[in-house]
Amino acid sequence: MAKKREAQASAETSVIEAEDVMSALKAPQFYELVEEFVKLLSQSRRAFLIGAGCSKCAGLPLMEELTQEVLTAIPSTDKAHQILQELIQQFQGAQGCTIEDYMSELVDFISIATRRAFRFSTKANVTIEATSYSAKELEEALAAIKQQIEQAIVKRQVDIQHHRSFVKAIHGRLQSGKSGAVQPVDYFTLNYDTLVEDALSLERIPIADGFNGGVTGWWSTDAYDERGVHARVFKVHGSIDWCLIEDDVLPSRIRPSLKDDKQREPVLIWPAATKYRETQRDPYAQIIGRLRTTLRPGPSNEVVLAIIGYSFGDSHINYELNRALHESDGRVSFVIFTSDDTPTGILKDWLDDSSVKEHVRIHANKGFFHADTRTESETPLPWWRFELLVRLLGGER
Repeated sequence: MAKKREAQASAETSVIEAEDVMSALKAPQFYELVEEFVKLLSQSRRAFLIGAGCSKCAGLPLMEELTQEVLTAIPSTDKAHQILQELIQQFQGAQGCTIEDYMSELVDFISIATRRAFRFSTKANVTIEATSYSAKELEEALAAIKQQIEQAIVKRQVDIQHHRSFVKAIHGRLQSGKSGAVQPVDYFTLNYDTLVEDALSLERIPIADGFNGGVTGWWSTDAYDERGVHARVFKVHGSIDWCLIEDDVLPSRIRPSLKDDKQREPVLIWPAATKYRETQRDPYAQIIGRLRTTLRPGPSNEVVLAIIGYSFGDSHINYELNRALHESDGRVSFVIFTSDDTPTGILKDWLDDSSVKEHVRIHANKGFFHADTRTESETPLPWWRFELLVRLLGGER
């Protein structure tokens, strides 16, 4: 349903673009709201939660597109293809399933088979549809899927002009005039791509991404605390340039052309099955810990979290946001941009909750919603589209 709404919203917005993409936001009531959120995002303490919707304009696929691409890319003669097709059958009748669902199912099967094998069970294999598989066969299938996902992202030529304009606005126009020490801006991205850190580096903004070293580096959360950092990037779900070296539990970043004697898993670290469980392990636990700290500022501080390009489909992220909103004693505010016409799901819950609704501002496709305030529009408002939001942050009206 959410995808259908997004497609409908996108189609409606395309009609607007043919006339004047910004015209709907020039009505006085929305012009003022644009000025308000730009002012909010100029606060000293700012953080951003960035989802897949922000990568689309750079040329990367949305999840449903990525799913189809992976399903097509794995040769039909491969066992991974067979396993994937059987996993798809497990979701018969379900709607909106993605490669993440299939990977999660696969990791669950791997866990079952591994647990049985650890106890030397004579029935260690698991059966999917009518076929029996060992843990090793399932792990190989998972690795093949990850490789295809990596290829689907890495092989693309991406255009990061919008991301460069975004960080330029955040660290330039919206930062100018601030006195005192520069507060680092925290970017929590749910995406595997490297668009945000690439844009920050190209704009020469001092950045910490959790690694010491360079193209080849090792994971160290202390890197986030170094002096002089203006931006901190937290990859909540891992990254395409991370890998695991044998006998290490924390990610490394290895130059692709570098030879070494250690076996490395050459794909992203993917918290596929039951993401919440995976986030309890390092480095994800460390990153989630940073998210909690950012969203619980001290007694004399406040923080604004802008949520962009995220469809609120990850329960473990929603859990953290919900907790922060209720446990921050009013010192955190959410500025949310959504392609839904009106708030639904957890967004509606927050607006209906008298204890937090004052701290939630929602810029939806058909209006603005804040506490008991409703400023609705019959015309779609494209402020939720990353590339258009960037133009607004850059000063265009």
